[in-house]
Amino acid sequence: MKWAAAIAIMAVGTTSCKVDNPEEVQTSFETLTVAKSDIEMPVKFSAKMKGQSDVTISPQISGQLMRICVTEGQRVSRGQTLFVIDSRNAQNELQSAQANLQAARANLQAAQAQANSAKLEYESNKNLFDKKIVSNYTLENSLNTYRQAQATVDQARASVTQAQAAVSHARVNLGFCTLTSPVSGIVGEIDVRAGDQVTPMTQLTIVSGNSQMEAWFSVPETILEAAVSEGMTQSDKSKYLSELPAVTFVMKNGTEYPHKGRVSSLTGVVDAATGSLACKATFPNPDGFLYSGIQGTVLLPLHEKDVMVIPQAAVVRLQDRSLVYKVKPDSTATAVTVMISDAGNGKDLIVTQGLNVGDRIVTVGANNVQEGQRVLFPAVATKKK
Repeated sequence: MKWAAAIAIMAVGTTSCKVDNPEEVQTSFETLTVAKSDIEMPVKFSAKMKGQSDVTISPQISGQLMRICVTEGQRVSRGQTLFVIDSRNAQNELQSAQANLQAARANLQAAQAQANSAKLEYESNKNLFDKKIVSNYTLENSLNTYRQAQATVDQARASVTQAQAAVSHARVNLGFCTLTSPVSGIVGEIDVRAGDQVTPMTQLTIVSGNSQMEAWFSVPETILEAAVSEGMTQSDKSKYLSELPAVTFVMKNGTEYPHKGRVSSLTGVVDAATGSLACKATFPNPDGFLYSGIQGTVLLPLHEKDVMVIPQAAVVRLQDRSLVYKVKPDSTATAVTVMISDAGNGKDLIVTQGLNVGDRIVTVGANNVQEGQRVLFPAVATKKK
């Protein structure tokens, strides 16, 4: 009886404390309806920096290098002395040329004095001839003497001009003994030492004028085909380049250069082997952060119109295929092979083949979808207590 009573009490308690287990509710996958839109797509090109006015410094005359006034990597101003070559020979040449010039001027003065004297004598004989005091023979002799004196003056004047040219040449050669920087910039590697014998064939260093830097890169013809179309004039090309968006330079370590650049020139010759043409973008370099010779990447943002853009999460990679799960009318998913290209922003892809506008595809969770799996479920209303 006791056992029966206990069992009855337990049965009643169990009935009165019945627990409702929660029903499992299946949720829908995140989806996207494919549509066309415009997108800004940054295209990447490998580039190499070069100073806008990189200048090779070489002597104009031969001689012994006496002094190096700068160091490698030093920032120099335009007109600053870089190297000094032994100038003793040039100074001697200048002194000799100046002495010759003085002698030529003295000869010119003497010739002019003789010419003036011959002229006076001729004019005097002419007056006497008009008065029939001297003969025609005397007059002709005085005229010839005057003409010869004038010819001597002309020759002396030419000698003075020649001597002046020799002085100028010697003065220029003396100036060549001091090599100054033609631009403001950074001194490159110096391959010589004081005491070396240098000639005009000797490269002393390179000064990189880095107030403006140029990034050189190759662009496929198809990207800038409007710039190389037939019949485009130079002014049309300049206008086309000016309307291109600003470009960004990214260092090899991923650091983005803070100043934007502009595409400043485009060669008119397409490389037959690669189908590309050389392009130049100019960047300001007020802080001297960029150096000639560094390599990096130029980002050129191009605008694509009326393209189908989908998130990268919607694409499933299967060996050499790219799959997207399209939602059918019965809410099940089917795999579709698509052709895609990178949008360049790290999150989107451009679909070029395989989908149509209005198709609904699975985005988040596409990697977990199987063929024929149901991916959309109706919303379940919350039960009231």
